Amino acid sequence: MNALAPIAVPTPLARLLADVADAARVPLAARDRAMAAALAPYLGDPGLLEGRDCPCNPDRYTRHLLHNDPASGYAVVAIVWAPGQMSPVHGHRTWCAFGVQRGWLTETFFRPDGDIALPTTCLARRPGDVCHAPADPRAIHRLANLGTQEAVSVHVYGVAFDRFGDGVNHVWAA
Repeated sequence: MNALAPIAVPTPLARLLADVADAARVPLAARDRAMAAALAPYLGDPGLLEGRDCPCNPDRYTRHLLHNDPASGYAVVAIVWAPGQMSPVHGHRTWCAFGVQRGWLTETFFRPDGDIALPTTCLARRPGDVCHAPADPRAIHRLANLGTQEAVSVHVYGVAFDRFGDGVNHVWAA
């Protein structure tokens, strides 16, 4: 007698992480762009983070680890933003790519002026939008949830998760 075996269908998050792993093998000079391309097809899927516990913290935006690959030198996080929450004004010590999965974020760009950063441009980032940047502490921005509903973004950084404290952001006074 033949029995039908269930076929395991990868989740959207599993497919995203597989594409990110492929992008991690791209030469360093193009890795941020490759990571953004890996994120893009999945961000519009409302079920992307289904089954993951990614609660919102009313006091500050919160990073939730989705995948850490120290050997390949990257980590993937979901950041949950309550209305009114924002990142510090910062540049990056490592390459990065991010995209909005739910809600809207505002990305404000700054230019260095001595020891401070001055705002130059502000863009709305909506679900499915992706951005990327190479390591450059002088490429300065801030993300903010200026809306009335929770927002979620997915970020890939070029350091292992345990290095996020000193390896990702270079914070500027604004």
